[in-house]
Amino acid sequence: MNIAAIVSAAAAAIIIITISPAIAQPAPTATVTPAPTATVTKVDRLSRTIAVRRNETTGANTSGAAEEFKAQEGLSLEDVHAGDRVTFSTSEVNGVKTITKVQKQ
Repeated sequence: MNIAAIVSAAAAAIIIITISPAIAQPAPTATVTPAPTATVTKVDRLSRTIAVRRNETTGANTSGAAEEFKAQEGLSLEDVHAGDRVTFSTSEVNGVKTITKVQKQ
């Protein structure tokens, strides 16, 4: 009986070791970007997306292409309209660009 108990315990340990990496999910990765200034180019309230063109100047470029972001759950888009100058914060969670805060200037 003693050998059978040892073999059972070893088999259980091997099963736990091989299954645990498959069960463990990696934590979502999030990257937070500081609040730049931008001009809103499009607001789609149905799909909860907002497109902005950053107002930063880099080298000879005076403005970049518009970037589109998904609005974070709970973020109101009712007061934001195309043409508004805003500051905003974004984060990227599992590869999805998300706008977490938007404030008119």
